Amino acid sequence: MNWTSINTRTEELQRRATHVRRRSRHLWRRLALLGAVLGPGLITSNVDNDAGGISTYSLAGAQFGYALLWSLVPMTIALYVTEEMCARMAVVTGKGLSDLIREEFGFRSTFFVMVAGFLVDLGNVVAEFAGVASAMAIFRVSRYIAVPIAALIVWVLVLRGTSRQVEKVFLALCSFYLAYAFSAFLARPDWLDAARHTVIPTVQFNASYLLMVTALVGTTIAPWQFFYLQAGFVEKRIGARQYPQARADVIAGSVSCMLIVFFIIVCTAATLYVSGHRNIADAADAARALVPLAGRWASLLFAFGLLNASLFAASILPLSTAHVICEGLGFEAGIDHKFKEAPIFYWLYTILIVVGGGLILIPRAPLWRILVLSQVANGVWLPIVLIFMILLINRRDLMGDQVNSRTFNVVAWVTSLTMIALTLVLIYFGLFHPSAATGGL
Repeated sequence: MNWTSINTRTEELQRRATHVRRRSRHLWRRLALLGAVLGPGLITSNVDNDAGGISTYSLAGAQFGYALLWSLVPMTIALYVTEEMCARMAVVTGKGLSDLIREEFGFRSTFFVMVAGFLVDLGNVVAEFAGVASAMAIFRVSRYIAVPIAALIVWVLVLRGTSRQVEKVFLALCSFYLAYAFSAFLARPDWLDAARHTVIPTVQFNASYLLMVTALVGTTIAPWQFFYLQAGFVEKRIGARQYPQARADVIAGSVSCMLIVFFIIVCTAATLYVSGHRNIADAADAARALVPLAGRWASLLFAFGLLNASLFAASILPLSTAHVICEGLGFEAGIDHKFKEAPIFYWLYTILIVVGGGLILIPRAPLWRILVLSQVANGVWLPIVLIFMILLINRRDLMGDQVNSRTFNVVAWVTSLTMIALTLVLIYFGLFHPSAATGGL
Protein backbone atom coordinates (compact mmCIF):
# COMPACT_ATOMS: atom_id res chain seq x y z
CA MET A 1 0.00 0.00 0.00
CA ASN A 2 1.23 3.48 -0.88
CA TRP A 3 1.18 5.35 2.46
CA THR A 4 2.22 8.62 0.84
CA SER A 5 -0.84 8.46 -1.42
CA ILE A 6 -3.10 7.68 1.54
CA ASN A 7 -1.74 10.60 3.58
CA THR A 8 -2.15 12.96 0.65
CA ARG A 9 -5.74 11.80 0.17
CA THR A 10 -6.45 12.19 3.89
CA GLU A 11 -5.05 15.74 3.93
CA GLU A 12 -7.16 16.62 0.89
CA LEU A 13 -10.32 15.32 2.60
CA GLN A 14 -9.48 17.29 5.74
CA ARG A 15 -8.99 20.48 3.72
CA ARG A 16 -12.36 19.95 2.00
CA ALA A 17 -14.08 19.29 5.32
CA THR A 18 -12.53 22.45 6.79
CA HIS A 19 -13.66 24.43 3.74
CA VAL A 20 -17.21 23.08 4.06
CA ARG A 21 -17.31 23.95 7.77
CA ARG A 22 -16.10 27.49 7.05
CA ARG A 23 -18.69 27.98 4.32
CA SER A 24 -21.37 26.60 6.63
CA ARG A 25 -20.37 28.98 9.43
CA HIS A 26 -20.27 31.86 6.95
CA LEU A 27 -23.76 30.98 5.71
CA TRP A 28 -25.14 30.75 9.24
CA ARG A 29 -23.56 34.10 10.11
CA ARG A 30 -25.21 35.69 7.07
CA LEU A 31 -28.56 34.14 7.95
CA ALA A 32 -28.21 35.28 11.56
CA LEU A 33 -27.40 38.82 10.39
CA LEU A 34 -30.37 38.80 8.02
CA GLY A 35 -32.58 37.56 10.86
CA ALA A 36 -31.38 40.39 13.09
CA VAL A 37 -32.12 43.02 10.43
CA LEU A 38 -35.33 41.44 9.07
CA GLY A 39 -38.48 43.19 10.17
CA PRO A 40 -39.07 46.82 9.16
CA GLY A 41 -39.27 46.15 5.41
CA LEU A 42 -41.39 43.02 5.64
CA ILE A 43 -43.75 44.50 8.24
CA THR A 44 -44.14 47.91 6.58
CA SER A 45 -44.93 46.52 3.13
CA ASN A 46 -47.46 44.00 4.39
CA VAL A 47 -49.25 46.52 6.59
CA ASP A 48 -50.06 48.30 3.32
CA ASN A 49 -52.55 45.45 2.84
CA ASP A 50 -54.71 46.91 5.60
CA ALA A 51 -58.50 47.17 5.86
CA GLY A 52 -58.70 50.09 3.45
CA GLY A 53 -56.32 48.37 1.08
CA ILE A 54 -58.18 45.07 1.10
CA SER A 55 -61.46 46.86 0.49
CA THR A 56 -59.87 48.75 -2.40
CA TYR A 57 -58.41 45.57 -3.92
CA SER A 58 -61.76 43.81 -3.50
CA LEU A 59 -63.56 46.66 -5.28
CA ALA A 60 -60.93 46.62 -8.03
CA GLY A 61 -61.49 42.93 -8.69
CA ALA A 62 -65.28 43.10 -8.37
CA GLN A 63 -65.73 46.14 -10.63
CA PHE A 64 -62.95 45.65 -13.19
CA GLY A 65 -62.15 41.94 -13.07
CA TYR A 66 -58.53 41.19 -13.97
CA ALA A 67 -58.18 44.49 -15.88
CA LEU A 68 -56.16 46.24 -13.15
CA LEU A 69 -53.67 43.43 -12.51
CA TRP A 70 -51.15 45.05 -14.88
CA SER A 71 -50.82 47.96 -12.45
CA LEU A 72 -49.25 45.66 -9.83
CA VAL A 73 -46.01 45.33 -11.81
CA PRO A 74 -45.09 49.04 -11.88
CA MET A 75 -46.42 49.41 -8.32
CA THR A 76 -44.08 46.65 -7.09
CA ILE A 77 -41.12 48.45 -8.66
CA ALA A 78 -42.22 51.82 -7.27
CA LEU A 79 -42.84 50.30 -3.81
CA TYR A 80 -39.37 48.77 -3.69
CA VAL A 81 -37.58 51.88 -4.98
CA THR A 82 -39.31 54.29 -2.58
CA GLU A 83 -38.89 52.03 0.47
CA GLU A 84 -35.27 51.29 -0.41
CA MET A 85 -34.60 55.03 -0.44
CA CYS A 86 -35.85 55.26 3.15
CA ALA A 87 -33.84 52.22 4.22
CA ARG A 88 -30.71 53.74 2.68
CA MET A 89 -31.29 57.10 4.39
CA ALA A 90 -31.79 55.30 7.71
CA VAL A 91 -28.56 53.26 7.59
CA VAL A 92 -26.44 56.14 6.25
CA THR A 93 -27.71 59.00 8.44
CA GLY A 94 -29.07 57.13 11.47
CA LYS A 95 -32.03 59.54 11.50
CA GLY A 96 -35.76 59.29 10.84
CA LEU A 97 -37.46 60.97 7.89
CA SER A 98 -39.14 63.69 9.99
CA ASP A 99 -35.80 64.45 11.62
CA LEU A 100 -34.15 64.93 8.23
CA ILE A 101 -36.97 67.10 6.88
CA ARG A 102 -36.79 69.35 9.96
CA GLU A 103 -32.99 69.65 9.84
CA GLU A 104 -32.72 70.21 6.09
CA PHE A 105 -35.90 72.19 5.28
CA GLY A 106 -36.80 73.88 8.56
CA PHE A 107 -39.68 73.75 11.01
CA ARG A 108 -42.36 75.18 8.68
CA SER A 109 -41.99 72.36 6.16
CA THR A 110 -41.94 69.84 8.99
CA PHE A 111 -45.06 71.34 10.54
CA PHE A 112 -46.91 71.05 7.21
CA VAL A 113 -45.84 67.39 6.90
CA MET A 114 -46.94 66.69 10.46
CA VAL A 115 -50.39 68.27 10.09
CA ALA A 116 -51.07 66.58 6.75
CA GLY A 117 -49.77 63.28 8.11
CA PHE A 118 -51.89 63.49 11.23
CA LEU A 119 -55.12 64.15 9.32
CA VAL A 120 -54.55 61.49 6.66
CA ASP A 121 -53.35 58.91 9.17
CA LEU A 122 -56.31 59.60 11.45
CA GLY A 123 -58.55 58.74 8.51
CA ASN A 124 -56.52 55.58 8.00
CA VAL A 125 -56.81 54.59 11.67
CA VAL A 126 -60.58 55.06 11.44
CA ALA A 127 -60.48 52.83 8.36
CA GLU A 128 -58.65 50.08 10.27
CA PHE A 129 -61.28 50.01 13.02
CA ALA A 130 -63.94 50.06 10.32
CA GLY A 131 -62.25 46.93 9.01
CA VAL A 132 -62.43 45.34 12.46
CA ALA A 133 -66.13 46.18 12.71
CA SER A 134 -66.87 44.85 9.22
CA ALA A 135 -64.89 41.63 9.72
CA MET A 136 -66.41 40.84 13.12
CA ALA A 137 -69.89 41.51 11.73
CA ILE A 138 -69.38 38.44 9.53
CA PHE A 139 -68.79 36.43 12.71
CA ARG A 140 -71.90 38.07 14.17
CA VAL A 141 -70.08 40.18 16.75
CA SER A 142 -71.33 43.75 17.28
CA ARG A 143 -68.99 46.63 16.48
CA TYR A 144 -69.73 48.02 19.95
CA ILE A 145 -68.00 44.97 21.42
CA ALA A 146 -65.37 44.25 18.75
CA VAL A 147 -63.94 47.74 18.30
CA PRO A 148 -63.31 48.57 22.02
CA ILE A 149 -61.68 45.16 22.56
CA ALA A 150 -59.51 45.59 19.46
CA ALA A 151 -58.49 49.09 20.56
CA LEU A 152 -57.52 47.82 24.01
CA ILE A 153 -55.48 44.94 22.54
CA VAL A 154 -53.39 47.13 20.23
CA TRP A 155 -52.93 49.78 22.94
CA VAL A 156 -51.67 47.27 25.53
CA LEU A 157 -49.43 45.55 22.96
CA VAL A 158 -47.47 48.72 22.25
CA LEU A 159 -47.62 50.20 25.75
CA ARG A 160 -46.36 47.06 27.53
CA GLY A 161 -44.13 45.41 24.92
CA THR A 162 -40.55 46.13 23.89
CA SER A 163 -39.71 46.91 20.27
CA ARG A 164 -38.32 43.38 19.78
CA GLN A 165 -41.40 41.72 21.30
CA VAL A 166 -43.78 43.86 19.26
CA GLU A 167 -41.79 43.17 16.09
CA LYS A 168 -42.07 39.41 16.64
CA VAL A 169 -45.85 39.74 16.98
CA PHE A 170 -46.00 41.82 13.80
CA LEU A 171 -43.88 39.31 11.87
CA ALA A 172 -46.18 36.49 13.01
CA LEU A 173 -49.21 38.46 11.79
CA CYS A 174 -47.60 38.76 8.35
CA SER A 175 -47.93 34.99 7.86
CA PHE A 176 -51.73 35.14 8.22
CA TYR A 177 -51.99 37.01 4.92
CA LEU A 178 -51.66 33.59 3.29
CA ALA A 179 -55.39 33.26 3.94
CA TYR A 180 -55.92 35.31 0.77
CA ALA A 181 -53.82 32.94 -1.31
CA PHE A 182 -55.99 30.02 -0.14
CA SER A 183 -59.15 32.02 -0.88
CA ALA A 184 -57.93 32.74 -4.41
CA PHE A 185 -57.29 29.05 -5.13
CA LEU A 186 -60.70 28.09 -3.71
CA ALA A 187 -62.27 30.62 -6.09
CA ARG A 188 -60.93 28.60 -9.08
CA PRO A 189 -59.91 31.58 -11.26
CA ASP A 190 -58.76 31.51 -14.88
CA TRP A 191 -55.03 31.72 -14.12
CA LEU A 192 -54.04 32.14 -17.77
CA ASP A 193 -56.41 35.09 -18.19
CA ALA A 194 -55.11 36.61 -14.95
CA ALA A 195 -51.52 36.18 -16.14
CA ARG A 196 -52.35 37.80 -19.48
CA HIS A 197 -53.86 40.88 -17.81
CA THR A 198 -50.85 41.08 -15.48
CA VAL A 199 -48.38 41.53 -18.35
CA ILE A 200 -50.63 43.29 -20.90
CA PRO A 201 -52.04 46.67 -19.71
CA THR A 202 -55.74 47.42 -20.11
CA VAL A 203 -56.30 51.15 -19.66
CA GLN A 204 -59.65 52.96 -19.43
CA PHE A 205 -60.04 56.75 -19.43
CA ASN A 206 -62.97 57.42 -17.10
CA ALA A 207 -63.38 58.79 -13.58
CA SER A 208 -64.20 55.43 -11.96
CA TYR A 209 -61.10 53.78 -13.39
CA LEU A 210 -58.80 56.69 -12.50
CA LEU A 211 -60.20 56.89 -8.98
CA MET A 212 -59.53 53.18 -8.52
CA VAL A 213 -55.97 53.47 -9.86
CA THR A 214 -55.34 56.38 -7.48
CA ALA A 215 -56.74 54.38 -4.56
CA LEU A 216 -54.63 51.34 -5.52
CA VAL A 217 -51.43 53.36 -5.61
CA GLY A 218 -52.42 55.29 -2.49
CA THR A 219 -52.94 52.14 -0.45
CA THR A 220 -49.95 50.25 -1.87
CA ILE A 221 -47.47 53.10 -1.57
CA ALA A 222 -48.77 55.00 1.45
CA PRO A 223 -46.85 58.03 2.79
CA TRP A 224 -46.95 56.86 6.43
CA GLN A 225 -44.91 53.76 5.56
CA PHE A 226 -41.82 55.81 4.69
CA PHE A 227 -41.73 57.35 8.14
CA TYR A 228 -42.37 54.04 9.90
CA LEU A 229 -39.85 52.09 7.81
CA GLN A 230 -37.05 54.58 8.32
CA ALA A 231 -37.82 54.89 12.03
CA GLY A 232 -37.82 51.07 12.28
CA PHE A 233 -34.29 50.73 10.89
CA VAL A 234 -33.06 53.63 13.04
CA GLU A 235 -34.62 52.13 16.18
CA LYS A 236 -32.92 48.79 15.45
CA ARG A 237 -29.63 50.67 15.02
CA ILE A 238 -28.97 49.19 11.59
CA GLY A 239 -25.75 50.66 10.20
CA ALA A 240 -24.21 50.96 6.75
CA ARG A 241 -22.56 47.54 7.06
CA GLN A 242 -25.97 45.90 7.31
CA TYR A 243 -27.31 47.73 4.25
CA PRO A 244 -27.38 44.58 2.02
CA GLN A 245 -29.54 42.81 4.62
CA ALA A 246 -31.79 45.88 4.97
CA ARG A 247 -32.22 45.95 1.19
CA ALA A 248 -33.09 42.22 1.17
CA ASP A 249 -35.70 42.92 3.85
CA VAL A 250 -37.26 45.63 1.66
CA ILE A 251 -37.26 43.36 -1.42
CA ALA A 252 -38.95 40.53 0.52
CA GLY A 253 -41.58 42.91 1.85
CA SER A 254 -42.33 44.51 -1.52
CA VAL A 255 -42.73 41.20 -3.38
CA SER A 256 -44.79 39.48 -0.66
CA CYS A 257 -47.06 42.53 -0.37
CA MET A 258 -47.87 42.60 -4.08
CA LEU A 259 -48.42 38.84 -4.23
CA ILE A 260 -51.15 39.20 -1.60
CA VAL A 261 -52.70 42.07 -3.59
CA PHE A 262 -52.64 39.84 -6.68
CA PHE A 263 -54.47 37.03 -4.87
CA ILE A 264 -57.15 39.38 -3.47
CA ILE A 265 -57.92 40.88 -6.88
CA VAL A 266 -57.90 37.46 -8.55
CA CYS A 267 -60.24 36.03 -5.90
CA THR A 268 -62.88 38.76 -6.25
CA ALA A 269 -62.50 38.98 -10.04
CA ALA A 270 -63.03 35.23 -10.45
CA THR A 271 -66.18 35.28 -8.34
CA LEU A 272 -67.88 38.66 -7.95
CA TYR A 273 -66.97 40.16 -11.33
CA VAL A 274 -67.69 36.97 -13.28
CA SER A 275 -71.04 36.45 -11.54
CA GLY A 276 -72.09 40.08 -12.04
CA HIS A 277 -72.05 40.78 -8.27
CA ARG A 278 -70.03 43.97 -8.68
CA ASN A 279 -71.76 46.46 -6.37
CA ILE A 280 -70.02 45.50 -3.14
CA ALA A 281 -69.47 48.02 -0.38
CA ASP A 282 -66.22 46.77 1.16
CA ALA A 283 -64.08 43.71 1.83
CA ALA A 284 -66.59 42.33 4.35
CA ASP A 285 -69.32 42.54 1.74
CA ALA A 286 -67.00 40.70 -0.64
CA ALA A 287 -66.42 37.98 1.97
CA ARG A 288 -70.18 37.46 2.38
CA ALA A 289 -70.71 37.32 -1.38
CA LEU A 290 -68.04 34.61 -1.71
CA VAL A 291 -70.15 32.04 0.18
CA PRO A 292 -72.41 30.96 -2.72
CA LEU A 293 -69.66 31.53 -5.31
CA ALA A 294 -66.55 29.96 -3.81
CA GLY A 295 -67.76 28.24 -0.66
CA ARG A 296 -67.90 29.09 3.03
CA TRP A 297 -64.21 28.33 3.61
CA ALA A 298 -63.16 30.93 1.03
CA SER A 299 -65.49 33.44 2.69
CA LEU A 300 -64.22 32.75 6.21
CA LEU A 301 -60.58 32.90 5.12
CA PHE A 302 -61.24 36.23 3.40
CA ALA A 303 -62.94 37.61 6.53
CA PHE A 304 -60.15 36.31 8.79
CA GLY A 305 -57.57 38.00 6.57
CA LEU A 306 -59.49 41.27 6.86
CA LEU A 307 -59.60 41.04 10.67
CA ASN A 308 -55.89 40.23 10.88
CA ALA A 309 -54.97 43.08 8.55
CA SER A 310 -57.16 45.55 10.44
CA LEU A 311 -55.66 44.72 13.84
CA PHE A 312 -52.16 44.72 12.36
CA ALA A 313 -52.49 48.16 10.79
CA ALA A 314 -54.42 49.60 13.75
CA SER A 315 -51.27 48.96 15.79
CA ILE A 316 -48.75 50.32 13.32
CA LEU A 317 -50.45 53.37 11.78
CA PRO A 318 -50.75 55.28 15.08
CA LEU A 319 -47.14 54.34 15.82
CA SER A 320 -46.01 55.83 12.53
CA THR A 321 -47.95 59.05 13.13
CA ALA A 322 -46.60 59.39 16.67
CA HIS A 323 -43.07 58.92 15.32
CA VAL A 324 -43.60 61.57 12.63
CA ILE A 325 -44.81 64.23 15.05
CA CYS A 326 -42.35 63.48 17.85
CA GLU A 327 -39.36 63.37 15.51
CA GLY A 328 -40.46 66.62 13.87
CA LEU A 329 -40.80 68.41 17.21
CA GLY A 330 -37.73 66.80 18.79
CA PHE A 331 -39.59 64.76 21.44
CA GLU A 332 -38.53 61.28 22.55
CA ALA A 333 -40.15 58.50 20.52
CA GLY A 334 -39.97 54.72 20.38
CA ILE A 335 -41.51 51.61 21.92
CA ASP A 336 -38.42 50.91 24.03
CA HIS A 337 -39.08 54.10 26.00
CA LYS A 338 -41.35 53.96 29.02
CA PHE A 339 -44.45 56.16 29.23
CA LYS A 340 -42.69 58.61 31.58
CA GLU A 341 -39.72 58.88 29.20
CA ALA A 342 -41.83 59.57 26.06
CA PRO A 343 -45.22 60.87 27.25
CA ILE A 344 -45.98 62.85 24.05
CA PHE A 345 -45.29 59.78 21.91
CA TYR A 346 -47.61 57.52 23.93
CA TRP A 347 -50.33 60.15 24.34
CA LEU A 348 -50.43 60.68 20.57
CA TYR A 349 -50.66 56.93 20.08
CA THR A 350 -53.47 56.73 22.62
CA ILE A 351 -55.41 59.67 21.14
CA LEU A 352 -55.29 58.23 17.63
CA ILE A 353 -56.60 54.88 18.83
CA VAL A 354 -59.36 56.38 20.99
CA VAL A 355 -60.54 58.83 18.31
CA GLY A 356 -60.16 56.34 15.48
CA GLY A 357 -62.09 53.64 17.30
CA GLY A 358 -64.61 56.07 18.74
CA LEU A 359 -65.69 57.45 15.36
CA ILE A 360 -66.59 53.94 14.22
CA LEU A 361 -69.01 53.60 17.14
CA ILE A 362 -71.10 56.49 15.81
CA PRO A 363 -74.40 55.05 14.52
CA ARG A 364 -74.64 54.81 10.72
CA ALA A 365 -71.00 55.68 10.22
CA PRO A 366 -70.24 55.26 6.46
CA LEU A 367 -67.64 52.52 6.92
CA TRP A 368 -67.07 51.69 3.26
CA ARG A 369 -66.61 55.34 2.18
CA ILE A 370 -64.07 55.82 4.96
CA LEU A 371 -62.21 52.67 3.89
CA VAL A 372 -61.76 53.59 0.24
CA LEU A 373 -61.55 57.39 0.41
CA SER A 374 -58.83 57.17 3.08
CA GLN A 375 -56.71 55.40 0.46
CA VAL A 376 -57.41 58.17 -2.07
CA ALA A 377 -56.19 60.68 0.56
CA ASN A 378 -52.96 58.66 0.78
CA GLY A 379 -52.57 58.99 -2.98
CA VAL A 380 -53.00 62.77 -2.79
CA TRP A 381 -50.44 63.17 0.03
CA LEU A 382 -47.94 60.71 -1.48
CA PRO A 383 -46.20 62.99 -4.04
CA ILE A 384 -45.57 65.67 -1.40
CA VAL A 385 -43.69 63.23 0.83
CA LEU A 386 -41.90 61.67 -2.15
CA ILE A 387 -40.56 65.04 -3.30
CA PHE A 388 -39.03 65.64 0.14
CA MET A 389 -37.47 62.17 0.01
CA ILE A 390 -36.01 62.66 -3.48
CA LEU A 391 -34.48 65.99 -2.51
CA LEU A 392 -32.97 64.54 0.66
CA ILE A 393 -31.50 61.38 -0.83
CA ASN A 394 -29.77 63.32 -3.62
CA ARG A 395 -27.89 65.51 -1.14
CA ARG A 396 -24.22 64.43 -1.32
CA ASP A 397 -23.40 66.32 1.88
CA LEU A 398 -25.99 64.10 3.59
CA MET A 399 -25.68 60.76 1.76
CA GLY A 400 -22.13 60.80 0.40
CA ASP A 401 -21.72 58.16 -2.30
CA GLN A 402 -25.12 56.64 -1.43
CA VAL A 403 -27.17 59.19 -3.38
CA ASN A 404 -29.82 57.92 -5.79
CA SER A 405 -28.86 56.40 -9.11
CA ARG A 406 -30.41 57.80 -12.27
CA THR A 407 -32.78 54.82 -12.48
CA PHE A 408 -34.04 55.29 -8.93
CA ASN A 409 -34.60 58.99 -9.55
CA VAL A 410 -36.59 58.27 -12.71
CA VAL A 411 -38.86 55.77 -10.90
CA ALA A 412 -39.36 58.11 -7.91
CA TRP A 413 -40.14 61.15 -10.07
CA VAL A 414 -42.46 59.19 -12.37
CA THR A 415 -44.37 57.93 -9.31
CA SER A 416 -44.69 61.47 -7.95
CA LEU A 417 -45.75 63.03 -11.25
CA THR A 418 -48.22 60.22 -11.94
CA MET A 419 -49.93 60.78 -8.59
CA ILE A 420 -50.02 64.56 -9.15
CA ALA A 421 -51.62 64.01 -12.57
CA LEU A 422 -54.21 61.58 -11.17
CA THR A 423 -55.01 63.99 -8.34
CA LEU A 424 -55.57 66.89 -10.77
CA VAL A 425 -57.85 64.72 -12.90
CA LEU A 426 -59.90 63.77 -9.86
CA ILE A 427 -60.16 67.42 -8.76
CA TYR A 428 -61.41 68.32 -12.24
CA PHE A 429 -64.11 65.65 -12.13
CA GLY A 430 -64.98 66.66 -8.57
CA LEU A 431 -65.56 70.28 -9.60
CA PHE A 432 -67.29 69.78 -12.95
CA HIS A 433 -68.63 66.21 -12.85
CA PRO A 434 -69.17 65.40 -9.13
CA SER A 435 -71.34 62.36 -9.77
CA ALA A 436 -68.67 60.78 -11.94
CA ALA A 437 -65.85 61.61 -9.52
CA THR A 438 -67.31 59.38 -6.85
CA GLY A 439 -66.60 56.49 -9.14
CA GLY A 440 -69.56 54.64 -7.78
CA LEU A 441 -68.05 54.57 -4.34
